[in-house]
Amino acid sequence: MAQSVMFQGTASDSGKSWVAAAFCRVLKQRGLRVVPFKSQNMALNSFITEHGDEMGRAQVFQAEAAGVKPDPRMNPVLLKPSTDQDSQVIVMGHVLADMNAVTYHQYKPKLKPRVKAIYDDLAAENDVVVLEGAGSPAEINLNDRDIVNMGMAAMAHSPVVLVADIDKGGVFAAIYGTIKLLPLADQQRIKGIIINKFRGDKRLLESGNQMIESLTGVPVIGVLPMTDIDLDEEDSVALTRKLRRRDQSKALDVAVIDLNKISNFTDFHSLEIQPDVSVRYVRYAEELLIPDLLIIPGSKNTNEDLQALKEMGLDQAILRAHQQGSMVAGICGGYQILGQQLQDPEEVESTITQQKGLGLLDTVTQFNQHKTTTQATAKRGHLVLNGYEIHMGTTVLGPNAHAFATIITNNGLDTNRSDGAISADGTVWGTYLHGIFDNAKWARQLLNQLRQAKGLSPLVDTTLSLSAYKEQQYDKLAQTFEDNVDMSKLNQILSASVIDEGEA
Repeated sequence: MAQSVMFQGTASDSGKSWVAAAFCRVLKQRGLRVVPFKSQNMALNSFITEHGDEMGRAQVFQAEAAGVKPDPRMNPVLLKPSTDQDSQVIVMGHVLADMNAVTYHQYKPKLKPRVKAIYDDLAAENDVVVLEGAGSPAEINLNDRDIVNMGMAAMAHSPVVLVADIDKGGVFAAIYGTIKLLPLADQQRIKGIIINKFRGDKRLLESGNQMIESLTGVPVIGVLPMTDIDLDEEDSVALTRKLRRRDQSKALDVAVIDLNKISNFTDFHSLEIQPDVSVRYVRYAEELLIPDLLIIPGSKNTNEDLQALKEMGLDQAILRAHQQGSMVAGICGGYQILGQQLQDPEEVESTITQQKGLGLLDTVTQFNQHKTTTQATAKRGHLVLNGYEIHMGTTVLGPNAHAFATIITNNGLDTNRSDGAISADGTVWGTYLHGIFDNAKWARQLLNQLRQAKGLSPLVDTTLSLSAYKEQQYDKLAQTFEDNVDMSKLNQILSASVIDEGEA
């Protein structure tokens, strides 16, 4: 059976996903077979595997760091919130049901044996499993049915390292409160503490570290600095750190509408690393102005997000920007919003059964119960584009629109169907393909088209491919981790096994 260690956080966005990815890369560099695992993930950023299974993106980038292919077993349960109370529950890559929070909490015990069996399968195939928790283990109102924090640590017999975010403030209170709110058996599972996102001189922390060690009996094994390492971020909290104003040093201004239920904002990471592109996220109409490229991203609840755009006046701001020269693009739900009409007679996404779209594309979308989840290869002109689809709904083109691209493979199987739509003048387009901007040649062609429209010469792109760029960042992350964590102590923790009485 594999060795294991679990990284839990004092709160969401503490950095445990990055810490897990860092240790995955360190172990890969040692030549070990390592795999990430998060039993339950709540996120609107998801990915489709080569077999058409849906999983959280955090485990995708951890898998990349570990040098293995994404596998739904790494994230057997994915919750995709559709409202403040309801989520789509995805188990092993496929939709199980829509449930409200209370119903799901009652259902979790039924998932526990399946999650345990999936974990055991992965553990049998690998040398090390690096587990990640969710939120905080000190959610005492939920811990009786926990399957993702201490409940999962118990199933995996895994020691725990607690990750705390000092940048938010109150780090020692968060550490102490998290540990002391747990039952004694769970407190004893915590074998180390990592303080994350530190700015300044570490010597100033030494006395505090000593005091928290004395108060909790748990050693501080590392202090990770705030860095400029650039990796995908899954948690929607990460959007608060995204650029809100244009970087005037960049030639091109790309504005992404920050929808209430935005999904897969990782689609725009490859634009953010371009040397001539400023990507900003827009919440209010007065912020939009006239960008070179305006993007409406994916949405978990397209009709409600469209309604919110209208209530905030963003619909009119988008139309004005287009009239004044902005190219407008839509990805997945954003593509649906650009059409003439959205129909949801079965109330698949919301209680809004019919609504006018922005009318920038001659399309009509009807939502249905079938969920399309597929990796896809498409052709647009002479270029081959790779991406993946995650959507509920079918879009039909009218006479004033033509297909954006032709899908030639679905999950590796040959096909021949159209994708997306583009207006007659080419200034508005939409696609169901997530990851469209990861196609470097096509993306540079598009960006150069925008440059030429401004009277700028085309740029010969010298940016690393996204995959090469990510590899560089994973190596940098691993080095930072090794430089700032006591690896001998972590190795000791990894070798340990936490087995409660009666669990053996």
